[in-house]
Amino acid sequence: MKYAISTLGLPGTPLERSAALAADHGYDGLELRAHPEEPLHPGSPAAERAAGRRTLTAAGVAVLGVAGYAKVAAAGADEPVLAELRALVRLAADLEAPCVRVFPGGRDLPEATADANAVRRLRAAAPFAERHGVRILLETHDSHRTGAAAARVLDQVAHPAAGALWDVLHTWLGGESPERSRQALAAHLGYIQVKDVVSAYELTPLGLGAGVLPLAGVVAAAPAGGWLCWEYEKRWYPEAAELPGQLARGREHLAKLVAGSAP
Repeated sequence: MKYAISTLGLPGTPLERSAALAADHGYDGLELRAHPEEPLHPGSPAAERAAGRRTLTAAGVAVLGVAGYAKVAAAGADEPVLAELRALVRLAADLEAPCVRVFPGGRDLPEATADANAVRRLRAAAPFAERHGVRILLETHDSHRTGAAAARVLDQVAHPAAGALWDVLHTWLGGESPERSRQALAAHLGYIQVKDVVSAYELTPLGLGAGVLPLAGVVAAAPAGGWLCWEYEKRWYPEAAELPGQLARGREHLAKLVAGSAP
């Protein structure tokens, strides 16, 4: 198994520092939050992208994915969403990242309309992503929080450059067991975001293993040799403990879960 951390847990941190933290604590990669608050985003010029790639290479840390904020199921015209997807794909390609994370974002729409929006846009964007060596991953989130809901879209898209990012918090909040999530996403899974929280009513992030999420079941359902990415939502919960002091324990906890799930 390979391990990564999301820079959502290190808001505004210089890339050199994030890469060093990952490498020093035994993580193989970084998921980069692609937002103007962060060092690299779709508006970053070519020179900054190249410098970022050199920084990560020097640290021995891979870019697992670029975490964008495009909402493929949302209401509105297609072209702004497709333009955002193309920009994210270009950023990922420049950073040699294999994946781009997108959200559904269709919560205020009828299910059939949200599905149709997502299918149409992902079908349109997938060939562009494939030409750039990038896969667009629909996160289990908001309007499509379960594996079954994400798979309902991806089964219709039916393109290898469109897949799923399994956010374990949202599938759990949606009442789906790890086994059912894995079964639903088996044909589409890109990687898994792990995290932990106090309860379904208190989502302040905790260290891995300190909360209620069924992480052992998630790891047992994870494909061998895949990626587990710790998404610690410090950006949205500034009162949460700082991530750097928890990285060693988190990596150790994941390794124990992986060892315990091995046949």
